[in-house]
Amino acid sequence: MNSMLSVLEDTFAEAFKMYGTRLVITAVNEQWAMHAAKCITGFATSVIGCGCEAGIEGEVERTLDGRFGISVLIFSMSKESLEKQLLNRIGQCVLTCPTASCFNGLDSEDKLLVGKKLRYFGDGFQMSKVIGGRRFWRIPVMEGEAVIEEGYGVTESVGGGNILILADSVEHALYASERAVSSAKCINGVILPFPGGVVRSGSKVGSKYKFLHASTNTAFVPQLRAHTSGSLPSGVRSVMEIVFDGLSLVAVKDAMRLAIEAAAESEGVLKISAGNYGGNLGKYKIYLREVMEVGNHA
Repeated sequence: MNSMLSVLEDTFAEAFKMYGTRLVITAVNEQWAMHAAKCITGFATSVIGCGCEAGIEGEVERTLDGRFGISVLIFSMSKESLEKQLLNRIGQCVLTCPTASCFNGLDSEDKLLVGKKLRYFGDGFQMSKVIGGRRFWRIPVMEGEAVIEEGYGVTESVGGGNILILADSVEHALYASERAVSSAKCINGVILPFPGGVVRSGSKVGSKYKFLHASTNTAFVPQLRAHTSGSLPSGVRSVMEIVFDGLSLVAVKDAMRLAIEAAAESEGVLKISAGNYGGNLGKYKIYLREVMEVGNHA
């Protein structure tokens, strides 16, 4: 723990309140379930430009229809925007995918009635069935029928938990990031929404250009060291960021702890930091050293 603290900056990650849901996508086999899951989570790295943040959570051992299943998590800034994303993504990515069906995977009294709206695609030939108090819509399609659950649970969630890995080379920064991502993925209820779980274009709030709300995080761009007020440690030549979205704060902290442990043990890592905005924007302040202390005593 003491050696890890030597590379762990005494700072915090500033995270935000979001709303999240879990979908369980099933299909005739793994290939087609994965096609639908990859499609529905596409172009969903950041709400800044994508409207939502989404990712594949993992395989589901037991599904309602007994077929191969994959769970995905989707997050947005409000219930209204999340419902819009679900309506578009289930309609365009699951309803269109051969043999795929979509079920609610989150136990919550608060539901988004997306299937209730998608049923109209059946043009009056759709049928419903209620099992155990849950309503499912059977929508006729050319391949056969798509089963779409009527309601999807929604809960207040956490988005934007993050760590910054500062290394002496691009190769070492990427290797440490890959190890961190692999470790963090074992935590249920968390996704890392960027490509491969890693983002190189970390951002700050604001820009010299008035029409931009966000721009490159200049304080952590090594080649701009001489032009900014940032204080990158000597020898840092590459920085990678890992962003964590989760259905709970506990899950995000657990994933961050595992990622930090894996990155800190990697060759060439000089410092592990986090991105924040002075604590003025996000609801949650996740202090890196507190995350590690909790894990050390768990």
